[in-house]
Amino acid sequence: MSIMDFSGKKILVIGAGISGRAAASVLAAHGGKVTLNDMKAIDAADERWRPLRQAGVTLLFGIQDASLLDGVDILVPSPAISPEIPIMREAVRRQIPIWSEVEVAVRVTDAEILGITGTNGKTTTTTLVGEIMKACGRQTVVGGNIGVGLSEQAADLPADAVVVAELSSFQLEFTQTMKAKAAVILNLTPDHLDRHHTMEAYGAAKKRIFRNQDRTDLAVLNYDDPLVRGMAGDMTGNVVYISTQGPVPAGAFAEKGQLIFREAGIDTVICREDELKLFGKHNIQNCLAALLLAHAGGASFAVIRQVLKTFNGVEHRLEWVRTLNGVSYYNDSKGTNTDASIKALEAFPGHLILIAGGYDKMTPLDAFMSLAAVKVDVLILIGQAAERFRIAAEKAGVNDIRCVGDSMEKAIMTARKIAKKPQAVLLSPACSSFDMYDNYEQRGRIFKGIVNGL
Repeated sequence: MSIMDFSGKKILVIGAGISGRAAASVLAAHGGKVTLNDMKAIDAADERWRPLRQAGVTLLFGIQDASLLDGVDILVPSPAISPEIPIMREAVRRQIPIWSEVEVAVRVTDAEILGITGTNGKTTTTTLVGEIMKACGRQTVVGGNIGVGLSEQAADLPADAVVVAELSSFQLEFTQTMKAKAAVILNLTPDHLDRHHTMEAYGAAKKRIFRNQDRTDLAVLNYDDPLVRGMAGDMTGNVVYISTQGPVPAGAFAEKGQLIFREAGIDTVICREDELKLFGKHNIQNCLAALLLAHAGGASFAVIRQVLKTFNGVEHRLEWVRTLNGVSYYNDSKGTNTDASIKALEAFPGHLILIAGGYDKMTPLDAFMSLAAVKVDVLILIGQAAERFRIAAEKAGVNDIRCVGDSMEKAIMTARKIAKKPQAVLLSPACSSFDMYDNYEQRGRIFKGIVNGL
């Protein structure tokens, strides 16, 4: 797709976070008449807004009524904006095109797109694909749901560049024209049901990552996840699979401790599992997905092998912090839902002191607490979710439960007093962070700061 000129287009961007600021900046740079709006009463005279003011963006904060839509050609909501708020419903009624910031990104770039979505594992897989593509010497940007506005990253890149994009269901919801050279759904478990309401709607949002693909493009599905595997019949791209449980018709799989690539019935061993620095079954899955996406992006097996063997993982995802008196401390603050935290628990043999809790997404707790009853010696609960988690943990047979209120410091001090070798202390909240922190990164950094100060 050629890079679009927005001259003469009146565009309203709502939500002044990372995505909103990126979209406003890029659309203005490509000729759009842009208004950036946020319901919060932000001080538009603040220094941080100067670049947008200089770019000609109108800043309108503290109000949000239907009159903002008058004459608007395109509405760009930030991912966190619910489709059910009044201004969004009114835009639909007026038949105003609604684009996500990712849609903006694909309209302003010629680069190839490698897309990653799923409930868990997105950031590790995205970072890994990015590292492999960079190691190939190809101009590479990594963005999306990873703390950087994708449109700003992707803007004006040439056709021989590649964009490695982590895409959430919120970001995919309002995409129309994206055509990924290769894309993957890693897994699908209950999450964000407060927004999507049903698993069907959540899965449908994720599935948009494969829109517009043709047989020259790769649709990577997780064979081990029945919901994802069941999407194969809807694909217009070339379907391949990943599996940690043995061979697949085509794609990549783990068998007898090896990662194997299969194409046209021919198998190539990429590396052994014990050569990876990442640990846990879920990370094998992430490596298999990265291998397929990077290979579709032109990476050789030699480069893929080299990066897989040296990749240390990402911050806040099963990140080793330190070992003190024989007890290791791990930061898994990115475990923002029960499925992510289940994967973290599965990576350890047992004897965990688990710190969990936070802003409660109200996802079912049975599977998480059943596993905790087996793996966890002591469960320390923090934040708003603590009471619901305590009841579920007791019901599942977790013996030692401590509730410590809204204090990460108290949680860590409690863990330190109890912990003895061979136990490990793991922060894996199975919750969002918004009751106590700005985001999971802040929560993880605070955890690490306190642990490193012990």
